[in-house]
Amino acid sequence: MTDTDATEDLRADTAEASPELAEHDRAAELEAQLAEAKAATMYAQAEIQNVRRRAEKETQDARAYAVTAFARDILSVSDNLERALAAIPAELRGDERFKGLVGGLEATGRELAAVFARNGITRIESAGQPLDPNKHQAMMELPSDQPAGAIVQEMQAGYMIKDRLLRPAMVGVAKAG
Repeated sequence: MTDTDATEDLRADTAEASPELAEHDRAAELEAQLAEAKAATMYAQAEIQNVRRRAEKETQDARAYAVTAFARDILSVSDNLERALAAIPAELRGDERFKGLVGGLEATGRELAAVFARNGITRIESAGQPLDPNKHQAMMELPSDQPAGAIVQEMQAGYMIKDRLLRPAMVGVAKAG
């Protein structure tokens, strides 16, 4: 007789001797399986909730930032409009023949600013601010009486869309020493 046969005989004798013990072991086994199934169910529910939250966040982001590519393209139109307005000499602004043209360009600029505001697009304030590499792109250093790293010139305006950078401001910063 082998050890395995002896163990099986002992189990059979024990099971015959105490059916209550066998039922208790079976009940404990079933309770362990039930606890395991409950834990797996709770894990699955938590995972579903996490997936749902992630999907909601992605949907909100998609809605909020859907206009990003279009907004970047429109920024060049805004830049060109600002350049056109800045290029009009003061004597022509007062001339009756050009008042309609100048007024129309200014109204277009105001409407464009209103459209930006409605879509959460804001201009980054740069002049006099310290350089922030998350919002500004330093293009050159200029001698200045300002502290080193302070923005002394803005070459191109930067913009944010809600809380994200749309385009960094291109700036000149004060040179150290």
